[in-house]
Amino acid sequence: MDTLNLDFNKRYTYADYLTWMDDVRRELHDGFIKLMTPAPSSKHQELSTNLVSICWNFLRNKKCKIYHAPSDVRFPKDRKSKEDQQVYTVLQPDLYIVCDLSKIDSRGCLGAPDMIIEIVSPKNSKRDVKDKFEIYQEHGVREYWIVNPNDENVTVFILDDKSKFQFVGMYAGDDKIPVNIFKGDLKIDLEDVFLP
Repeated sequence: MDTLNLDFNKRYTYADYLTWMDDVRRELHDGFIKLMTPAPSSKHQELSTNLVSICWNFLRNKKCKIYHAPSDVRFPKDRKSKEDQQVYTVLQPDLYIVCDLSKIDSRGCLGAPDMIIEIVSPKNSKRDVKDKFEIYQEHGVREYWIVNPNDENVTVFILDDKSKFQFVGMYAGDDKIPVNIFKGDLKIDLEDVFLP
């Protein structure tokens, strides 16, 4: 329930978003409010922690960094704009990696991360598989992983030279997934992600 009585048919900006001082988690999709599901399940949190740990260990002493929700990623319409009033899309990916650290500020990330990982639940799968997929593609996220905790698989997409996501593969079991933004120098063993 939205305690501020916001108009879900009105278009808002990140400047508006900053004024909403309550405990309700929201995202903005092209200016329109999308309420987020309540706290993630323990399985979701375990997967997130496992992925953060693996990536953090690899990224130590490297120029890229990993961040996790809740952390705002702002996607301005004009990629050069830094004005809060020009940002209509604000998302909170489960995990994201940024290699251009000039995009990071005290409020999160301004511009497209290099890689985003979303861990889906039955309540948000359409949003991650369709809506966020389109937003991440439009704004130039280089690699997008969709983690399905129930089926214990990961679907990987990479951005091609025409700025379209291409399906790389679906991974499960004892697969080791190469992280494309690192040219395969990092391979994530799914047995370390989906621990028994």
